[in-house]
Amino acid sequence: MKLYVGIDVSSTDLYTCIMDQEGTTCAQFKADNHLLGASFLRDQILLWANKRQPSEILIGMEATSVYSWHPAMFFHQQEELRSWNVKVFTINPKLIRKFKEAYTDLDKTDGIDAWIIADRLRFGRLKVTAVMQEQFIALQRLTRMRYHLVHQLTREKQYFLQHLFYKCSSFTQEVDSSVFGHAILELLLESFSLDEISQMDVQQLADFLRQKGRNRFADPECIAKSIQKAARSSYRLSKCVEDSIDLLLGLSIQSIRSLQAQIKELDKAITRHLEGIPNTLQTIPGIGPVYAAGILAEIGQIERFDNQAALAKYAGLTWSKHQSGRFQAEETSLIRSGNRYLRYYLVEAANSVQRHDATFRAYYRKKYEEVPKHQHKRALVLTARKLVRVIDALLRNGQIYTPRKGEDR
Repeated sequence: MKLYVGIDVSSTDLYTCIMDQEGTTCAQFKADNHLLGASFLRDQILLWANKRQPSEILIGMEATSVYSWHPAMFFHQQEELRSWNVKVFTINPKLIRKFKEAYTDLDKTDGIDAWIIADRLRFGRLKVTAVMQEQFIALQRLTRMRYHLVHQLTREKQYFLQHLFYKCSSFTQEVDSSVFGHAILELLLESFSLDEISQMDVQQLADFLRQKGRNRFADPECIAKSIQKAARSSYRLSKCVEDSIDLLLGLSIQSIRSLQAQIKELDKAITRHLEGIPNTLQTIPGIGPVYAAGILAEIGQIERFDNQAALAKYAGLTWSKHQSGRFQAEETSLIRSGNRYLRYYLVEAANSVQRHDATFRAYYRKKYEEVPKHQHKRALVLTARKLVRVIDALLRNGQIYTPRKGEDR
């Protein structure tokens, strides 16, 4: 027989239900979500194990952000539980929610939720969640923080562009240079009025751009003229509004530079940490240490997945099917579940790989030209799906990447 332990995890509590193979509740209790509380819970599980002598103990909990990680690691590492053939599951909350819908007359309480988790374990057909090695966990913290900062930087740049339109409405139309380049940001930090920029000597403005841009502009005089043209054709603001916009632009620039510095520091830490994890992902042209780390951190041990299709599904790079009778829908959407961090790093890596590798570039172009709309997005996701097959093979077999000439499937 087996024992099933369902744990409803919150930031403060561990509501627990122990259930036998017949679906009978053996015990229900609550413990604090800390080391002492988990130790108490372990002792209760051992108590019931000695009473029932199960062949296996299954412990399950929802994957509730950071709150379930410590309990899952704790029960996975307990020597006292290993003799009882303990398996630890962290379950997608969506599976628990859908399973609970079959019980139409249950209340919403933490004790009930623990019971539902235990019953879902008893129902079976769950894959054991392999607890990642500590080096993958450490790397995952770094790469997920980078994901957070990159998205925060994108939002900050969007706010900046909104404020810039108030300041100089024609800037992005007239100036053929990155708004976020060092020289342009320095110019905006000076808080010149549009009239001052318009009347500034072109050579003086070009010298400013040349100095702040560290001679990276191919033609600073041309950029200076385009900036002046943008300033002359833009709407004018009242002094009151202009002062506010200048302040907001300055604060936004500081935020952008701070985020860029943090991302740069994280990239260095990620690169150092990745050196201790043997892999061949960087043999794929276009995949550097950051993309390789982001992918490895979410996959962990490749043995967790039966095949490349299971890995793609975990990443959310699988399309739903819509079929009824003889009808088969031609257009379907990506599944809504999946690991968003892994999907992000796979898609970003695919975009880089298709620019560096002829095989992937040909595949991307083929998929791009198949449809009249959403071309880049569709082609990029399909390229990421193709990349999953390559990554699975490299990790599973310890191979290095060797492009296949003429491959376009």
